[in-house]
Amino acid sequence: MTTQEVANRLVELCREGKYEQAVKELYAPEIVSVEPEGVPNRTVKGFKAIAEKGAKFEAMLEKINTTVITDPIVAEHFFSIGMLMNVQMKGVPVAIDMDEICVYTVRDGKIVKEEFFYTPQPQGA
Repeated sequence: MTTQEVANRLVELCREGKYEQAVKELYAPEIVSVEPEGVPNRTVKGFKAIAEKGAKFEAMLEKINTTVITDPIVAEHFFSIGMLMNVQMKGVPVAIDMDEICVYTVRDGKIVKEEFFYTPQPQGA
């Protein structure tokens, strides 16, 4: 798959809420995932670590109210999408907006790196 095809498919799956399928279908086994500075376990590598990271995030969620994912912007072996989620976190009385830019690197038709840019919430917020 080309970078554009990978980007389009990722957006399609994410808009359908099929994040696990996206990882299985589009990610390379050596995937590297990078969160912003100050986030615990900022960098993780491989399918198992990605799955654990996703499970931890899901465990903190009460519910996802809305998700908006932009169309991808593609340049050579890279693409980016904007993602805005309004979520209810467990133990937090008000919903919060999680607004981020996601940048992906594609090699041989698979995503080999994902990096997220957002302002981390203070601990306990």
